[in-house]
Amino acid sequence: MPVFEGTTLLIANPAAQNGNGAAAAERAVALLRAQLGEDAVVLVRTAGPRHASEIAERAEGCATVIALGGDGVIHEVASGLMRRPEAQRPTLGVIPVGSGNDYARTLGISGKVDEACAQLLTAHAHPADVGSVNGCWFVETLSFGLDAAIALDTMERRVRTGRTGTILYMESGVDQLLHHLDLRRYHVSFDGGEPVEARSITFAVQIGPYYGGGFKICPDARIDDGLLDVCIAHPPVSAARALYIFLRAKDGKHVRFKQVELRQCRTLRVEFDEAPPAQMDGELIEGRAFDIAVVPHALNVLVP
Repeated sequence: MPVFEGTTLLIANPAAQNGNGAAAAERAVALLRAQLGEDAVVLVRTAGPRHASEIAERAEGCATVIALGGDGVIHEVASGLMRRPEAQRPTLGVIPVGSGNDYARTLGISGKVDEACAQLLTAHAHPADVGSVNGCWFVETLSFGLDAAIALDTMERRVRTGRTGTILYMESGVDQLLHHLDLRRYHVSFDGGEPVEARSITFAVQIGPYYGGGFKICPDARIDDGLLDVCIAHPPVSAARALYIFLRAKDGKHVRFKQVELRQCRTLRVEFDEAPPAQMDGELIEGRAFDIAVVPHALNVLVP
């Protein structure tokens, strides 16, 4: 089926990027309708948490569903599409209007609305993997411990200050590293193998390479290889050393340090002695034990 055959559904979060999502949605729908036709694009604005997921799940008769907003609304739209039968899942497109925009970065989509729309109109549908954790879906990142605490603290700072961007994540990271360098004991089994017990400072499971607004935590991660990429930072490490490694992760250069373990797998089960801070695609999740798997080529996504 051609990507833009029939109706295109644009699901927009008007509250994204401190309210800039509303104007971005109007601009995007005008650009798309100018090329596809006035009746070919339907704009639906979200009214609150989980609304985007509900809209996407009910997306009947659409060849394409475009998520406009931050990584949170993209996460919700993808989750809604995953609840549809595989043969009835529309192609997913994204127009990033958020703070981190990590999934768009992985796909190569511009952070400027006009450029993103132009890219989507000439893009091709590419099969992409989706991750699952305890029955929920994620498209880019899942993390536990310090990195999750940084992501969650960044969201709180964003709400409190109205500021956005990677610099906010870095500020939170410095604060957490200097004051909350907590160790987490865990048991993990990769691909059904023997459980291993260890301690971690950070524990990230990735579909794509990025988290935190462009930190390349798993540089070799690919969205279409049918694998999960795992990055674990182990002690011992001082706060100063941890901060140095954290800053190097912006360009993926943290992988050179002996404290950093990289793995690939298709499934893993990890259980922490105590419930850690945890997030998926920037959204809070809770628990102590997590069953994680990759669903290869679960969605078609628009890639320039």
